Amino acid sequence: VQLQASGGGLVQAGGSLRLSCAASGRTFSGYALGWFRQAPGKEREFVAAIWWSSGITYYADSVKGRFTGSRDGAKHTVYLQMNSLQPEDTAVYYCAASSQNMVSMINPFPGVEYWGKGTQVTVSS
Repeated sequence: VQLQASGGGLVQAGGSLRLSCAASGRTFSGYALGWFRQAPGKEREFVAAIWWSSGITYYADSVKGRFTGSRDGAKHTVYLQMNSLQPEDTAVYYCAASSQNMVSMINPFPGVEYWGKGTQVTVSS
């Protein structure tokens, strides 16, 4: 199983980025694909996730109203549209997959079954 994250970069505060996570190696029905992030000196935290079959999304309180998750079944890819970015959103963003509800998981997130490599998001003030 591979989760390939991309789309990170440097953006000014108030700007937008779209992250992509291309999934391969198995079918993900019954799974949620999502995003965690880890800022320097801080613990990894849940950001957002989307259930592959239903498209239902859920978000951390810190990103609600600014970030939107979506999926493209034909491309086996999930997306995270990030708007109104702020310096505190600066982190390495990791794609993840789990058959459990990731929003309630606690670090180190043993319920996450697959992790992708991170992509850096830097928001300048």
